[in-house]
Amino acid sequence: MDYDSLIANLIKEVLKMKQTFKDIILILIGALIFAVGINYFSIPNHLSEGGIIGLTVIAHYLFHWSPGVVNFILNMVLFLVGYKFFEKRTIIYTLITIAACSGFLYVTENTSKTITDNTLLASIFAGLLVGVGLGIIFRAGGTSGGTTIIARMANQYFGWSIGNAMLLIDIIVVAGSVFIIGLEKAMYTLIVVYVGAKAIDFIGDKLDERVGVFVISNHSETILHEITTKMLRGITVLEGRGGYTGTNKDVLYVVISKQEIVRLKDIIHASDENAYVTVHSVQEILGKGYKSEKTSLVKSVR
Repeated sequence: MDYDSLIANLIKEVLKMKQTFKDIILILIGALIFAVGINYFSIPNHLSEGGIIGLTVIAHYLFHWSPGVVNFILNMVLFLVGYKFFEKRTIIYTLITIAACSGFLYVTENTSKTITDNTLLASIFAGLLVGVGLGIIFRAGGTSGGTTIIARMANQYFGWSIGNAMLLIDIIVVAGSVFIIGLEKAMYTLIVVYVGAKAIDFIGDKLDERVGVFVISNHSETILHEITTKMLRGITVLEGRGGYTGTNKDVLYVVISKQEIVRLKDIIHASDENAYVTVHSVQEILGKGYKSEKTSLVKSVR
């Protein structure tokens, strides 16, 4: 028996379980923040939302139905129709997300406490909390179901992009809410949706923003050693040649988080004050050790 292989597989499974547990905790935290945004800011101020949660809120205004129960039923119906469009892991996380969001909506729905009567403030904080909540959920690998599933179906059968399909659904729901909450409240709802989308983008992209750095130096070996040992970052070494001098030089390329750029500059400066450095934003990174598939769902707003 290969004990080294057995131990390695065991460690791998433990790490996978640890990550799954962490993801579930994040989904629960995100679901709670999401529910607070709806029940403490949107509903008390007669605001709506986009997507399935918008339909849930409208049903509450019309029939006084429980937002938690309606949200669960609508999302589960759509999930049963469109679950085949998701992989196994996403299916499990989506079920957890639907249950968590609906559960927290139900638990917090009967609170008579109104934090603010200012509609503008309520719009901003409703969008912020809903966006942050969903952003955390998406980062953990969950989806809110609902319009995400409809968008996937539209993409499959009609060739629509998922982003455009979700935007169209949000517009239809918000436009339809005009007849229930009035034009002015619907206009405030657009603020909710906009702030929420920006919050999701921030949680999903800005906190994980990366930069690519090219370094040209006469002391490239020293800089390479310092970066790999002190920052524990992998570096690609490219072969370059000076256009004017014709001298062959190694060009170092490394991708780091934006927060690490100051430390990198200090390391380079300490090794070579005359090093030539360029920094550029990296839109997306795919591959082992970098951005996983679960963060690609961040763009699916609702």
